[in-house]
Formats: sequence, C-alpha cells, structure tokens
Amino acid sequence: RKRLNLEVKEIAHQYEARIHSINLTAFIKFRNALLQRAYSPLTIKTYLGEFAQLLLDIKANDVNTLTADRLNAYLLHCTHKQKLSENQVHSRINSIKSYFKIIQNKTKLINEIPRPRKRESLPKVLSKADIKKIFEVTLNPKHQLMLKLCYGMGLRVSEIVNLKIKDIDSARMQVRIEQAKGKKDRCVNLPNSVLTELRKYYKEFRPVTYLFEGQFGGSYTVRSVQAVFKRAMIKANVNKTIGIHGLRHSYATHLLEAGTDMYFIQKLLGHKNIKTTEIYAKVSSQTLAKVQSPLDYI
Repeated sequence: RKRLNLEVKEIAHQYEARIHSINLTAFIKFRNALLQRAYSPLTIKTYLGEFAQLLLDIKANDVNTLTADRLNAYLLHCTHKQKLSENQVHSRINSIKSYFKIIQNKTKLINEIPRPRKRESLPKVLSKADIKKIFEVTLNPKHQLMLKLCYGMGLRVSEIVNLKIKDIDSARMQVRIEQAKGKKDRCVNLPNSVLTELRKYYKEFRPVTYLFEGQFGGSYTVRSVQAVFKRAMIKANVNKTIGIHGLRHSYATHLLEAGTDMYFIQKLLGHKNIKTTEIYAKVSSQTLAKVQSPLDYI
C-alpha cells in the first residue's frame, strides 16, 4: 500500500466493526499499549487477532469482568469445541495474558491460567547433498544467492528480505543483521564462497537499498522467497515436507557436526537461551552416531 501511495490502514482495523461496543475500548487500549511498547508489527497483529477472537466469542460480556475460571472454561472450549491446535491455543493464551498484565495488571489471574503441554518436535534438516541439488537447479542468480545466504549464514526468511547493502562488510567478511527477532542485532560470517557471486550480482542488478529488491523497488517479499524455495525443492526432486526455515536448521546442524562449539552457534543464530540451540544435538546424525549401543559391548 505504501508503494502505491494508498492509505495504510491501522493494525487489526477489520475487527473493530464486529466487536461489541462494551469491549471496543478494551481492544483499542490493548492495541495502543502494544504500539507504545514498540512490539513488532507481526506480534501486534497476532496478539490483536487472538484477543479479537476472544471478544467476538464473548459477545456482549465485558472482558474485564472475566474470572480465571471463565477464561479457563473458554480456553477448554477453544481446544475441544473449536478444535484449535496446541500452537493456536498457546497464541491465544499469550494474547489474553498480555492484555490482563498490561491493561488490567491482574498478575494473580494470569498465574491461574495454565498452558497446555507443547509437543516436543525436532527441527527438520536437509542433507548437504539435498542442499547442493537445490542450489544447482536454481538458475536465477538472484534466487540462488538468496537461498545460499539463507543457508550459508543461517538466516530467517524475514532477515534475508530485510538485509541491506550497508549491512555487508566484505573487508571483515561479516554481515550485520539488524533488529532481528526480539529486536536484537547480531553479526554473522559472510561465506567466502559467495563473495564473487555477490559482487557479480550487485553489478548486474544494482540494488539501491535492500540487497534483494522487488520488481518495483523496496524489499523482496517473504512469500516470494518462500515460493522460490518451494519451486527449487520440487525441481530438485527433494521429497521432504520442509519450508525455507529448514535451511537455517540445516546450517546449525551442519555447524555442530563440523565440530563448532554450541556457544558460537547460539551467537550466530541469535538465540537468547542456549537450550534453544541444544535441540540441534538431537538431530545431528554424527553426534548420535558417536553413541554406541550397549549391545556392541556384550
């Protein structure tokens, strides 16, 4: 809308006409509080969307009068009647708890809302051979470089589209990732193998601000990069159910298998907690291969 000089609508405006007047003030207060606290646009969109669903479901009942028992009954309804997934329920709980913490300051009520147990799923990882095939079938130089940098630096798809030319320091062979998840900056190593391709790409495409720009300027869209990866997977005949985030998982796993210290992997990925990084030890084939069955000792 910005590119076409159209009015940019306020976040979650589409819910306001449907929310009962009793709860409209609560919704607007919550939105303003999230904006004032400088939450990311995606977090604000998610929180307001989930909170709006609660307000739509309770209709003319005042949200500020809801007790812990009623909220727990509602969340049980979301699970068993509405058939929401565990992740969706967690998302709704995050929103509800944030509202009652920020706007109502009801700490006791928040503590009385339990969370459903999360499934412990392992990250999906591609082999080096599969990744090589994906690169080989991606003939468009811009698309190939996108995928190579996603894997070669362990970037999230949001980070690759927001990468600016000024962030690349070829003299120090480092790339600055600005205001990534959690509004944190970090530095990652620029792979030596892509330096020549990167310079060739710059001379050919001449991006202005972002490293990867769309047809009409501005940053490349997340969906476009995801589509590039999906097409490459099909073309390379890699029959695995995995998204582009799998390149980041593969980066971490392959670093671990190469003997890189877990602490450095944590810093390169931008993880706040080392426990988040330690999950890659569970999917590393070489790490698991070192564990010998007791049967072999008999």
